Amino acid sequence: MARVCSPYFDPEYENLSTRINPPRVCVDNSSCSDCTLVKVDSVNKPGILLEVVQVLTDLDLIITKAYISSDGGWFMDVFHVTDQQGKQITDRKTIDHIEKALGPKGHTTEVVKTWPGKRVGVHSVGDHTAIELIGRDRPGLLSEISAVLADLHFNVVAAEVWTHNRRIACVLYVNDTTSQPVDHPTRLSTIEERLKNILRGCEDDDNVGHTSFSMGFTHVDRRLHQMLFADRDYEGSGGHGGGGGGGLSNEVDFPACFQPKITIERWEEKGYSVVSVRCKDRAKLMFDIVCTLTDMEYVVFHATISSDGPYASQEYYIRHMDGCTLDTEGEKERVVKCIHAAIRRRVSEGLRLELCAKDRVGLLSEVTRILRENGLSVIRAGVSTIGEQAMNVFYVRDSSGNSVDIQKIEALRKEIGHTMMFNVKKVPTSSKAPETSETSGWAKTSFFFGNLLERFLA
Repeated sequence: MARVCSPYFDPEYENLSTRINPPRVCVDNSSCSDCTLVKVDSVNKPGILLEVVQVLTDLDLIITKAYISSDGGWFMDVFHVTDQQGKQITDRKTIDHIEKALGPKGHTTEVVKTWPGKRVGVHSVGDHTAIELIGRDRPGLLSEISAVLADLHFNVVAAEVWTHNRRIACVLYVNDTTSQPVDHPTRLSTIEERLKNILRGCEDDDNVGHTSFSMGFTHVDRRLHQMLFADRDYEGSGGHGGGGGGGLSNEVDFPACFQPKITIERWEEKGYSVVSVRCKDRAKLMFDIVCTLTDMEYVVFHATISSDGPYASQEYYIRHMDGCTLDTEGEKERVVKCIHAAIRRRVSEGLRLELCAKDRVGLLSEVTRILRENGLSVIRAGVSTIGEQAMNVFYVRDSSGNSVDIQKIEALRKEIGHTMMFNVKKVPTSSKAPETSETSGWAKTSFFFGNLLERFLA
């Protein structure tokens, strides 16, 4: 029998160009007095812009300006960033992490797992099982979900919940009473069936909701965008949305000047579609837009990002992965709807409740039950655990979708104030929040628990 030989391919060949030309990262505090410049030069590859933006936003850095160029085989970009207080990045630990994460060894498992942080999707939160849920939103749904988990003795160590356009998506990280992941097939089957029943509600349609499990790591914000995009929440994104516990709209009635304005034009000479976005500025805006373009399989070749007071202006020069531009009105309309939805998913302006207590099984169930009984609907939520302390953030409205009456807040404070740290912040809708301890909530940060935990432990 003739011997058949096949050519040998070195598995490291794919990374040859990166090894020959490793990424160069520069964190510069001398060029500008009011911000830090992060410069990245590297070999171009699919998804690299999203990876860089993701690293910066995961550190809660504010991107005030950015210049992106990745035409040809090289990727060059400059980001103007500040910390949450609008100052330069001077913390040596943060700078070292940026250089490691974006440098030659940036995407190794070791770098990711050793960086301490609250974001469960990128960083380890110990042994856990991830539960992903997406379905039709209705009043009290989040409370029902957490009650089922508590009844099965699952502890929610971390979670994020988004609602948009009458849909709810959440990623929950749970373990059992021994702090071990839940991996037994029988228990997983039981929780899946019960959660499926909760998502289905009174409807017979099995497609109303979906549950899945994972033992690995994922980036939570990235995954939530993917889940809602796959669920086609962008259809009718200009209409009314849902609340994660109230079935309400999370569309904020902005003044006309703050409504997102998204246009798409064609640059014939260079063969690009130019996507222009102008809207109210907020944290992680660039990440949300780049994430959506990536999920839609568009490649960003050039981009300019700037923030002017309360406004943000972003311009992306894109083509589809197959090299085509957006030629039909249908394609343009779909991209506009998807970007509009990506902007709206994270907007939850109104009243922000921060609660901190000793972690235990059933804590989230108890808190969401109390919120529901007091007529409050959860629009977005974030749960985190640091040591033995659990920290929850809820964006809420009343059951009619209006602003919350102060009397309800006082009643809530009396009911739970003696068992946990309770803080209330009003997040303004008209402009970026002033940098004060009372209103620095959503405009500058997402779920930032440092000061709250410090006060709780004092």
